[in-house]
Amino acid sequence: MENTQTAAPFRSLATEAVHAGREDLAALGLHAAPLDLSTTYPAHDTRAEAARIDEFAATGARVDGPPVYGRLDNPTVARFEDALARLEGTEAAVAFASGMAALTATVLVRVAAGLRHVVAVRPLYGCSDHLLQGGLLGTEVTWTDPAGITDAIRPDTGLVMVETPANPTLAEVDLAALAHSCGSVPLLVDNTFATPVLQRPHEHGARLVLHSATKFLGGHGDVLGGIVACDEEFARRLRQVRFATGGVLHPLAGYLLLRGLATLPVRVRAQSQTAAELARRLADDPRVSRVHYPRLGGAMVAFEVEGDPHAVTAGVRLITPAVSLGSVDTLIQHPASISHRIVPEEDRRSGGIGEKLLRMSVGLEDVEDLWHDLDRALAFSPAGPPVRTQRPEWERKHQPAAR
Repeated sequence: MENTQTAAPFRSLATEAVHAGREDLAALGLHAAPLDLSTTYPAHDTRAEAARIDEFAATGARVDGPPVYGRLDNPTVARFEDALARLEGTEAAVAFASGMAALTATVLVRVAAGLRHVVAVRPLYGCSDHLLQGGLLGTEVTWTDPAGITDAIRPDTGLVMVETPANPTLAEVDLAALAHSCGSVPLLVDNTFATPVLQRPHEHGARLVLHSATKFLGGHGDVLGGIVACDEEFARRLRQVRFATGGVLHPLAGYLLLRGLATLPVRVRAQSQTAAELARRLADDPRVSRVHYPRLGGAMVAFEVEGDPHAVTAGVRLITPAVSLGSVDTLIQHPASISHRIVPEEDRRSGGIGEKLLRMSVGLEDVEDLWHDLDRALAFSPAGPPVRTQRPEWERKHQPAAR
């Protein structure tokens, strides 16, 4: 499908979410986006096919006409890519089988250019941390805080990575200031928690925007995927890595993710409203020592309990105790045991991921039902005398961004 991203008129994010990637449907006599499950495509003109393959190998640009093979491109996936690029305000986007496949491809693009050093800010998602720290891709990582970015950059630095709000502490950074600190080194922002509904990192200077599409973009807990929104030049390199390594997004997943984008603004705003109210109630509860909720808003809440966090996850009934996030139903998990278990304990602590911390992804249930379940679960967590910390940042008056 032809990329229409740059030609479309300016429209609100809510309108773009419904229509981006679908503008040609009426002319095709369709209302719903088609699902193309083909793995291969007929081609009687092998000379023309050879020319198209040569062009892709040389440039990484999308091939004109039908794909040659499913690992090269897919029309359904391309619709999702075009739509997400529109929502993030970038020239292009490249989709992968998972968020980790998307991050791996991004790192490999820089490693292939001889730039193996990465500067990163903790905390990141646990597997992202492990991928960079473990050296599986030949990388060397320097961990720093946002103020130390400039000093940490070296001649062989290929990437600066940050996640904001961070997983799982919901810590936030000033993206514009951080992008300025990066200079000419590409800044990669994991925007999974905020989504383009609340934050568009490209507008603040980020060259690369990463999503675990499994989360809010899909929104229903039934599809795996990842995507990087970026400029066309970087997208071409990503497509070549995707073709060579095979980390392609399945067409059915592309179809479901495109469908998920249509309701993304409605879901995120409703979930954010409920999350803010739950954060307020948790902050007033003596069984909770600290609440983390971003000034940006959003559907994620993290909180530290006075008693046993494992008793809380064992005690919920309406809320599901499970890893992942961004679904229409509410999930809760203990990061030190699950999502960040692979990160060494000392690094978890230095990143603010303590043993008392719980992370909750708020869904679309009624706030009173969710609070009743939380209140009941907290009752199973015996606590000593309350030790309250400073009031959480979320209490600063804010309205979630309404792009």
